[in-house]
Amino acid sequence: MPIGDLDAIATREEDAVDQTITALLASPEAWAALATLIAMEVILGIDNLLFISILTNKVAENRRKLARRIGLGLAMAMRLALLAGVAWIMELTRPVFTVLEHSFSWKDMILVAGGFFLVFKATREIHHYVEPETEGGTTGGGVQLGLAAAIGQIVLLDAVFSVDSIITAIGMTPHIEIIVVAIVIAVATMLVAADPLAEFVDANPTILMLALGFLLMIGMVLIAEGFGVHVPKGYVYTAMAFSALVETMNILKRRRRAREKAAG
Repeated sequence: MPIGDLDAIATREEDAVDQTITALLASPEAWAALATLIAMEVILGIDNLLFISILTNKVAENRRKLARRIGLGLAMAMRLALLAGVAWIMELTRPVFTVLEHSFSWKDMILVAGGFFLVFKATREIHHYVEPETEGGTTGGGVQLGLAAAIGQIVLLDAVFSVDSIITAIGMTPHIEIIVVAIVIAVATMLVAADPLAEFVDANPTILMLALGFLLMIGMVLIAEGFGVHVPKGYVYTAMAFSALVETMNILKRRRRAREKAAG
């Protein structure tokens, strides 16, 4: 094909992309979809952020911020990579085999595996919190995890949350551009919140236990979803928000008592 024809085709493709972007910018429905997707990505990202916060608090203190940045960066990269293979990601929802009249897809198996991993990790961390003495004689609050081990575990959970997030996003809008923008904004928001959240969890043992309870519940929800039992996310996050509000009031009360005691 002559070079001139190739240039003309490339020019037409660029014009088509520009027209698509201009149409999206002028569409109220596109902006509404973007706002909804950003909110959804941030809410779904809370699970990931809690796990990253708890896990990186077990890394050496001078490497915690690096671990969080890498973890969230990988979460965004994994979501964008899955989005680039949108045809492949949708194949994950097709049934692979059937057990007791229930069909399992690759997505279901990923959710079940991720749920069991999350339940295992949360249960183990709760055990370390309640019984801090380990076999080696170190305490559960000490540095117990290397950077590579932390990143490896974060990648495993990132894969689970990314698959769920992308499939949900594709079901909400057919415009890949909107999903990409929503993912970037949501991860940027989580990057800003990561350090304050991790430090808050580390400084308040009761919040740590509450967060572990949340992860345990989220793991069970993932397992249930994998077995075809739909659990409305609104119920889960409402319960989390209510529990967090009650614990925040308890923290404020304890701080007030501490100030009154210090004042004599």
